[in-house]
Amino acid sequence: MGKIPFAEIKLIGLSLGRKTTNENGQSAIDCGRLWQKFEAGKYAERIPNKINDEIFAVYHDYESDHTGPYSYFIGCKVDDNTVAPEGMDSLVIPKSEYVKLIAKGIMPDCVANAWRDIWAGNLERTYRADFEIYDERSKDWNAAEVEIYVGVK
Repeated sequence: MGKIPFAEIKLIGLSLGRKTTNENGQSAIDCGRLWQKFEAGKYAERIPNKINDEIFAVYHDYESDHTGPYSYFIGCKVDDNTVAPEGMDSLVIPKSEYVKLIAKGIMPDCVANAWRDIWAGNLERTYRADFEIYDERSKDWNAAEVEIYVGVK
């Protein structure tokens, strides 16, 4: 599995507003609610200066590793000098190297299963930022394909 370098990425979208945790399925509830708000409010359509239609889901600001609290953000890539409109947040994914994995199958199970494999694996993770990219390939929830990027040392 090769490392892929990424320059800094600026996003505008919605932040969970508090940290979540993988304990007792809490993150599935919290992240699912944020997705519902993002979709219901048609936020992807309202983000200014979008570079493309990809939607990023970002896990960041980890307190320790995947067993500890972390922050969650959903948004789209924008020009560097774009300001978040009222009611939205911005986030910068730091420049880093990532390992790319592909989750395929029925949503959201295929993504959850991919993360279980990541947690059980032996990647040397940075726990700075990890993200998923949703695009045309992830529109069909019965046969979705989602790119997952895990920050590595």
